[in-house]
Amino acid sequence: MTQFVDWDLAAATARTLGKGGPEITLTAAAEVVAQLRDLTDEAAGHVTEFTRMPSTVGHHAVRIVDRADWAAINIEGLSTVITPLAAKMTGGREPAGLAAAIGPRITGIQAGTVLAYLSGRVLGQFEVFSSDPGELLLVAPNIVDVERKLDVVPRDFRLWVCLHEVTHRTQFTSVDWMRGHFLGQVQAFVDAAQTGEQLAERLRRAMGTLSDAVRDPNSRASVLDIVQTPAQKEIVERITALMTLVEGHAEFVMDGVGPDVVPTVAEIRSRFNQRRAAGNPLERMVRRLLGIDVKMRQYAEGHTFVRKVVDTVGLDAFNRVWESPEALPTMDEILNPPAWIARVPGSA
Repeated sequence: MTQFVDWDLAAATARTLGKGGPEITLTAAAEVVAQLRDLTDEAAGHVTEFTRMPSTVGHHAVRIVDRADWAAINIEGLSTVITPLAAKMTGGREPAGLAAAIGPRITGIQAGTVLAYLSGRVLGQFEVFSSDPGELLLVAPNIVDVERKLDVVPRDFRLWVCLHEVTHRTQFTSVDWMRGHFLGQVQAFVDAAQTGEQLAERLRRAMGTLSDAVRDPNSRASVLDIVQTPAQKEIVERITALMTLVEGHAEFVMDGVGPDVVPTVAEIRSRFNQRRAAGNPLERMVRRLLGIDVKMRQYAEGHTFVRKVVDTVGLDAFNRVWESPEALPTMDEILNPPAWIARVPGSA
């Protein structure tokens, strides 16, 4: 089958356009890597104790990566999603002529450009597409870069970041159905794709929306909205609710554990929140078009949901959210925690 994205070119583009990271000696870099590994193990103990969520798998190592490595790993994961999606949208027809020769290269450059941008901003990630149950990644250059810009205590900041990312690892390794459920939703998204002329018409209509978003700083449009069918929008709503929950839970854990183990956590949180909200107009537009602003809202909305539920019914009752996919909150329930408490048996 002909590739619709030249993934090798995407990786090369990400390497070329991605920034190399802050200046650091080899000795100092090795020390950062060693400390991040140690702090990941330390964070794991804190997170397990605080969340009461023991892992169902054995020792799960962390992978310390640079920006190019992060992009390459995510390209591998994206290819597992986009290749079948592209095939579905074209009805299985092979591109011909100029489209076959140039199309994959254009999309490869586009994908690489986006990942180059993101590779300079992501601190860590639990990547679930490429392996089972997933792989914890920490992007060392970005962690060092941010801690320098924020002028915070390096060890404190690194442990604080590890608390967040290890919480994601805990979610996917203590909840045995989590990865399968998430991948099932992604597959449902692929299955709900439109084909042929339907897609072409949606793209034509969407280009006007995208142009408006570029011109209007207050527009809420996102690239993610462009080609979704009505069925896909419902699936995206479920995925968004899940990701809002796991991001908010990680924020809740950071703030719950942080004061006891990170001496300068208040200073870190204050400066980091200011960094999240900042950005020049061009960067804010890019964040919006790529859906990054949605991610930032997930932190706040999810954190509020978890905190309100725990304050109302306690942590053990909240943890019923992990019992089955049916116990997961909808987006309406995330914005209205009492509705989730009333619906899930035994949570009240």
